Amino acid sequence: MEDVLSALNLGDLVASFAKLPMFPVFDVAYYIVSILYLKYEPGAVELSRRSPVASWLCAMLYCFGSYILADVLLGESPIDYFSNNPHVLLASAVWYLIFFCPMNLFYKCVSFLPVKLVFVALKEVVRVRKIAVGIHHAHHHYHHGWFIMVLTGWVKGSGVALMSNFEQLLRGVWKPETNEVMHMTFPTKASLYGAILFTLQQSHWLPVSKANLIFFFTLFMAASKVFMTATHSHASPFTPIEAFLSPIIFGSIGWSHDDLHHDDHGSSHDSSHGSVHAPAQPAAKSKEELNESTRKRKAKKAE
Repeated sequence: MEDVLSALNLGDLVASFAKLPMFPVFDVAYYIVSILYLKYEPGAVELSRRSPVASWLCAMLYCFGSYILADVLLGESPIDYFSNNPHVLLASAVWYLIFFCPMNLFYKCVSFLPVKLVFVALKEVVRVRKIAVGIHHAHHHYHHGWFIMVLTGWVKGSGVALMSNFEQLLRGVWKPETNEVMHMTFPTKASLYGAILFTLQQSHWLPVSKANLIFFFTLFMAASKVFMTATHSHASPFTPIEAFLSPIIFGSIGWSHDDLHHDDHGSSHDSSHGSVHAPAQPAAKSKEELNESTRKRKAKKAE
């Protein structure tokens, strides 16, 4: 790997990328995308008018939930990160602008697809860096605790999603069927796989430098998320591999949740495989699009 990078003259680029500071540019992008997803949730805009404090708390969980959950796992104070005044103030400013900016100007600018794709890519840079830092932090406390390192890196990368049920309670919503562990989204799965890779690297079982792993895993995450966001797709890059390995490892045929739903209800639409007997259907809207459409319809009725 090192010889290949030297031949391509990427060694200096990789090293510089690994040392790139996240604050403030990358962190701002992370907060913008995170709070955008909060605004897409049904009832989030109404909650911000009815109870700004609850809305702000939800936004802080979207921005800092991974730090809170990781601190709990490692026996540290879950509110330690809130002593970082610049980050909290910056996230609060983003929350205010997205929800309360006159004429919704800030929201319209950052949700414009080409602009949003840039922010999505920058957010993945932060996600991978958080996984790497989480592994290093756990290794400092538990030198040979591989499972602890993986778990800490996983929640650092996807803690917001893993805490989604708790965040929903702050909005007065209870949907236990949306448990992220049972129905993992691509970022949650990718964070888990990334945590395993960084743990192997930290334990010297993976013959790759941390800078190289950060660089290439960030490229993978950013490219995947940008493509999925641009095409409004939920198709995970891991699906073909999981479908191949699942029968071998777990003795199952690798049916997905969508497949089981198709079989139980006799639906003619199969978004992941496409039955040869089913008529062509338009591409399914993403969760964010559906939530945003619902919110706009409610707003029009209120007018």
